[in-house]
Amino acid sequence: MRDSVILVDTGVLVALYDQADRYHDQVIEFLSHYAGRLITTLGCVTEVMWLLASDHRVQNEFLHHLSEQIYECESLQSHDFMRIAELNSQYADLPADFSDLALVAISERLSIAKIATLDKDFDVYRRYRNEPFERVFYPT
Repeated sequence: MRDSVILVDTGVLVALYDQADRYHDQVIEFLSHYAGRLITTLGCVTEVMWLLASDHRVQNEFLHHLSEQIYECESLQSHDFMRIAELNSQYADLPADFSDLALVAISERLSIAKIATLDKDFDVYRRYRNEPFERVFYPT
């Protein structure tokens, strides 16, 4: 995939750092062919840290990569929280989690439709209330 921008969800990042994850090799293969920007949110970073909590060295490798901006952690702005609240009501039947909804809000604000995720909820979520996400990673 040529220089572009994609959002990266928690599951893909965990699979990248957890060698025991069933998607680890597929994520490595996917990212080895990607040359663009990877954007995530602090919500995803928090989830990744929690899910990798059994090994502080792996957590620190992830944090080191964040500090080198291998992944960009997009900050939420005050109006993003209102959009997340709207989405939380809209998707109350899923139920949607904060990290997912923050990615939706960021995707709208930054006009990014592409996402690398393992989460099937992104097949349901809509950007700007009607535009689907373009999933760029499909694990087998």
